Amino acid sequence: MTGYKYNTELEAQGAVQQCNIFYGIPVSPSSTTQNWCNYYLAEFDDPIFWFIPYDESLHQILGSPVNFVVSDQNPVN
Repeated sequence: MTGYKYNTELEAQGAVQQCNIFYGIPVSPSSTTQNWCNYYLAEFDDPIFWFIPYDESLHQILGSPVNFVVSDQNPVN
């Protein structure tokens, strides 16, 4: 996967907040869109980590993405 990898949930939340501020999201508390992007937990990895998948719209805010592996709970053999 290509994206942004974080050691703590707080770091991932901070990255989402940076994107929200940059794009002016949410416009109001009742807006449908509350976040520009989402973060996910790689709960089957050891150690666990949080990540945001890469999108071109994130590059200017979060910088260059990295490549990493996210383990699947149901690997295909």
